[in-house]
Amino acid sequence: MLKQRVITAAIGVPVIISAVWFGDPWFSLLIAAVVLLSTLEFYRMVANSGEGQPLTYFGLLFALALALSPLGLHYKNTDILPLAMALGIVISLIWLLCRSPREMAFRNWAWTIGGALYVGWMLSYWLNLRFLDEGWGWVYLTLLTTFANDTGAFFIGRKWGAHKLASSISPRKTWEGAIGGLLSGIAGALIVFSVLNLFSPLPLSYWQLILLGLLVSLFAQLGDLVESLLKRNLGAGESGKLLPGHGGILDRFDSLIFTGVVVYYYAICVA
Repeated sequence: MLKQRVITAAIGVPVIISAVWFGDPWFSLLIAAVVLLSTLEFYRMVANSGEGQPLTYFGLLFALALALSPLGLHYKNTDILPLAMALGIVISLIWLLCRSPREMAFRNWAWTIGGALYVGWMLSYWLNLRFLDEGWGWVYLTLLTTFANDTGAFFIGRKWGAHKLASSISPRKTWEGAIGGLLSGIAGALIVFSVLNLFSPLPLSYWQLILLGLLVSLFAQLGDLVESLLKRNLGAGESGKLLPGHGGILDRFDSLIFTGVVVYYYAICVA
């Protein structure tokens, strides 16, 4: 499993780094692909659990519209998010009114909207982050700090983990792994920042950078726990099997769901 995990990362990380570097349309296409596949995994887990029957095709379109809504504001100075939200809610309710069994109507609606918001809206912040001044630097800093946290938490937890962090949610997570992830995230942020400064410095002092590394690591681990709780509630071991050694797309990108939001607001506050 570890070998598969390393091979998948060795292929995937350069693709992500290249998409960030070359910008649009490649970065937007990457976000769109991640959103569609992650949302599909979300809906399949719900359907397989028997908890509901989301409107899968509509939900995928809604999640995609939410994820790409920053494009309207960036390129045409038009905020399409309120319209996308309104249409998504109204159309889905009308659809369920006509087609869904009455006993399951609002449960199906809640899962449909919840999946689109959880994945599509939250990951839209990565486009917002990329469109900031020096946005490519902010995205690299956030991505690589998150990956450093994930890697540190995995290996340190695997080697020295003894005290369970949240056994009722994710039995394999330990306090040692969490602390290792925090320290690795901060170290990763310092290293990435030093490299980025060779090209185009970000407006951060070292204490701001350390705080950012701490926040990224903390929210990356919270994002991971949230997805673990979702899987536990739905009786799923993994969100999918598309990425050998990692599970599904949502399994791999769950730690990024919160970090893009956190760093976007951190950047506009400190920059």
